[in-house]
Amino acid sequence: MLDTQDNYLVAAQEDRCSPRTKITIPAQLRASGGRAFQTVVHDLSISGFSAAAISRMHAGQVCWITLPGLESLQAEVVWWENSIVGCAFMELLSPIVHDNILQRYSPSTVYRSTI
Repeated sequence: MLDTQDNYLVAAQEDRCSPRTKITIPAQLRASGGRAFQTVVHDLSISGFSAAAISRMHAGQVCWITLPGLESLQAEVVWWENSIVGCAFMELLSPIVHDNILQRYSPSTVYRSTI
């Protein structure tokens, strides 16, 4: 029988088979023991994200990403290359939350002013 961590690992690997959504979302990223810095999320899935990170981050390092309007989400660094970090969420992102984020930041979304 699989425990919760095993279920996450299976789901995260299955998610890699589907395309990650390319997107541009302003956010804050903070590595464990470090200060938060402004970043841009480049892609997002229910299991993780990639974002700009000028300072080197190491595989296994714990971090927190704060997307606009959401509480900080804990993640683990999987890779870092050329100032881009790839992280896996510690808990899968709710598909409803994921879809709402994508809809909110979709390049095809038209923002209109009431003024």
